Amino acid sequence: MAERTIRIWRGDENGGEFVDYQVEVDEGMVVLDVIHKIQAKDANDLAVRWNCKAGKCGSCSMEINGRPKLSCMTRMNEYEPDELITVQPVKTFPIIKDLVTDVSWNYEQNKRIKPLLPKADAAGKDFIMMQEDVDRVQEFRKCIECYLCQNVCHVLRDQDKKGEFVGPRFMIRLAGLEMHPVDAADRIPQIRDEFGSGMCNITRCCTDVCPESIGLTDNAIIPIKERVVDRYYDPVAWIIRKMSGADEKREAEEKAADAKQAELQKTV
Repeated sequence: MAERTIRIWRGDENGGEFVDYQVEVDEGMVVLDVIHKIQAKDANDLAVRWNCKAGKCGSCSMEINGRPKLSCMTRMNEYEPDELITVQPVKTFPIIKDLVTDVSWNYEQNKRIKPLLPKADAAGKDFIMMQEDVDRVQEFRKCIECYLCQNVCHVLRDQDKKGEFVGPRFMIRLAGLEMHPVDAADRIPQIRDEFGSGMCNITRCCTDVCPESIGLTDNAIIPIKERVVDRYYDPVAWIIRKMSGADEKREAEEKAADAKQAELQKTV
């Protein structure tokens, strides 16, 4: 057992300060264990959000020595024995109290995304997907919504462009829907105009902090940006679409799928 110094930010939306705590740390403890020990012994009113303590709920996101991490997956032995460990709330979202932030903005962005719209000939039927299509979108399902990627995104964090960009977490949701072979919805105009795909300049900082090792940048954001470019900025692709009638076909498929969905809902 060793005594460690943990510096924790205490306060609310009106301000606060860092407070140092001396804690006896046992072998194998994670940062969240230490925070709970401080709660029990020295600061009963310390606010921290957590749930599963297994790295699967994403609730305990915070910044540890300046790096966004899950506190339940960050072991104390990752740091030198005499190193000061500083814990503070994620910076991109408003502080509620101590280490707890208001992440409700993310839920509002999620509501804006058009859900899966099965093609008219697939609605209400079993649909067989190729394994290649399954593998491509399965990765995005691993997201635990810890919002660490949202926290490090410079567009949201440094530029505060929350009204123009939905952030990497929702870019991967959009990618998963756009890459689904049975989906008939056309989200490309919304991705460009409302969700701000052009705001991302591919720094890969979101990929670096993802606890599930999702390839947000290479596997989701870049392909989505490419689809926007193909639609609006590639003259050759534009000519091919016009000659083949691809735009009209896509619009007709979406209308047919909408009509089929409405018909199915009436029978429920």
